Amino acid sequence: MQRTIKFSVLEYYHIYNRGTDKRKIFLDDKDYKRFILLLLISNSDKKFQVRDYWNRPWQDIFEINFGSRLVDIGAYCLMPNHFHLLIREKTEGGISKFLKKILTGYSMYFNLKYKRTGSLFEGVFKAEHIGDDRYLKYLFAYIHLNPIGIVESGWKKKEIGDVVSTKQFLNGYTFSSLLEYQEKIRPESVIINKKVFPEYFKKVADFDSMLNEFISWAEENRKNKKEKLIGEDLARVLSGK
Repeated sequence: MQRTIKFSVLEYYHIYNRGTDKRKIFLDDKDYKRFILLLLISNSDKKFQVRDYWNRPWQDIFEINFGSRLVDIGAYCLMPNHFHLLIREKTEGGISKFLKKILTGYSMYFNLKYKRTGSLFEGVFKAEHIGDDRYLKYLFAYIHLNPIGIVESGWKKKEIGDVVSTKQFLNGYTFSSLLEYQEKIRPESVIINKKVFPEYFKKVADFDSMLNEFISWAEENRKNKKEKLIGEDLARVLSGK
């Protein structure tokens, strides 16, 4: 399928894609780390082979200067069967070059490792232009909240069962840029360039407050729905139905 969207320099985009037939594209921690490494190495105007760096110490790889970047990455999240990127095109054709490197490189790695052939991803990557400030801020939240879906399938309907364990899981999820917005120090922080994105969350407390607000809202929504169902059951009993 041909993509109709045209990328423009200095504009923001939400990029995402999932495995073909909704299959899992990350089967273990090494798969996630491989993709994260590609976010670094593929974001360059020069050509590099991941295999030349794969066995080096994790910290050392992220200290290497891979040249000028093709895009600026504001947020990312890797899920078992899909990924999300929030990026800004930095150079003409940067997004297309960047994604081609990542998807080709990761597909080759995955197919070789798991002895499979054929397409790994579902067609061309999906892209949405972000021209609205409110939508951009929403995407920062949405992308980083995605891992909740691993432990709470109803999160998009604002239904969360165990709030405490959900918060713990989200704050411990290492395959997204959430920790960068909580100002945690780790090697892969260099992937993110916060400077070219609006400062929606100037302090760690601002970002944590946003996450907590959503989770609390979801918990309240779940309780209200439960109370509504109890009320409906009682009404049926009283009516003799």
